[in-house]
Amino acid sequence: MTFVPQIKIPATYIRGGTSKGVFFRRQDLPAAAQEPGEARDKILQRVIGSPDPYGQQIDGMGGATSSTSKTVILDKSTQPDHDVDYLFGQVAIDKAFVDWSGNCGNLTAAVGAFAIAGGLVDADRIPENGICTVRIWQKNIQKTIIAHVPITNGEVQETGDFELDGVTFPAAEVVVEFMDPADGKGSMFPTGNLVDDLEVPGIGTFKATMISAGIPTIFLGAEEIGYKGTELQKDINGNAEALARFETIRAHGAVKMGLIKDVSEAAARQHTPKVAFVTPATDYTASSGKEIKVSDIDVCVRALSMGKLHHAMMGTASVAIATAAAVPGTVVNLAAGGGEREAVTFGHPSGTLRVGAAAEQLANGDWRAKKAVMSRSARVLMEGFVRIPGDTF
Repeated sequence: MTFVPQIKIPATYIRGGTSKGVFFRRQDLPAAAQEPGEARDKILQRVIGSPDPYGQQIDGMGGATSSTSKTVILDKSTQPDHDVDYLFGQVAIDKAFVDWSGNCGNLTAAVGAFAIAGGLVDADRIPENGICTVRIWQKNIQKTIIAHVPITNGEVQETGDFELDGVTFPAAEVVVEFMDPADGKGSMFPTGNLVDDLEVPGIGTFKATMISAGIPTIFLGAEEIGYKGTELQKDINGNAEALARFETIRAHGAVKMGLIKDVSEAAARQHTPKVAFVTPATDYTASSGKEIKVSDIDVCVRALSMGKLHHAMMGTASVAIATAAAVPGTVVNLAAGGGEREAVTFGHPSGTLRVGAAAEQLANGDWRAKKAVMSRSARVLMEGFVRIPGDTF
């Protein structure tokens, strides 16, 4: 029997925020994968090690969590006044599909650095020392993101003293601005309400804020669904019944938000929407053992990604949290103490995060998110080639 050899694809493995992913320049992918389609999806799945019925992704670059089963494709931008086009693919772990329905805010922190190093940003835009402003076109959601990347001696500076809860070691700070982060396909609140009664057959009816900012997200009150809002991964992710309950809530919320027509479609759209629950600020112990005090935060938030409680907080969900907190009367705003605000510091399982956001009410009563700003960090972990069997696609 004759077996095909492996092929090599130039790639870089990068930590961005509290996530990790495999980054590609579009031009470096096999020709069949330079355009959307089955070949591209199969290649990315094989790189990450999916679909894996064992759920471990041992035979790939993935880390068997939603935070580490990620891929990024970058290209010189075709949009005016932008430097780079950024396409994000969330690879399912145990199923054969790649979800292209949303962005990854954490990996956004690494996009600017990779684009600079990969020759996708014009040299005259890169200072010898200082900050390089990288204008990113996020193709999944058709939005502009601005990354402020530190440069030392003409190269991206990755080391520094900026500490990010959920990441063990300090690194250089990257400030990321999400411009006009609402979905753009309609109202920022797709149901037309700041708070809805979300009816979930067989489970209950809950007060929910459903927002499309950063990423479509369903916010619930922790107490109303039987939680304290200070839970860690071990408190939820080992409970199959609880996870199934959250998925049912997410599916019905997706229908109410107009993202899908029937709950049966939710299984093929795992990346969006997210479901999260909030509670007023309270003392708790983070997963690292760090003590979080009431005085440190405005609100506690826990969010699920790809069916599991996230170990920290997704970057795009952080945008949704801050934007919802900026609108008086939402579930998040009320949990944070109500009133108007332009920033929120929230507690998540790994610690705390501060995110700035500005929202305004329009003449027709709708709300518009102007922008959200947060600090993250990024670091190249490995660069070279990934290998996959030549008959993958």
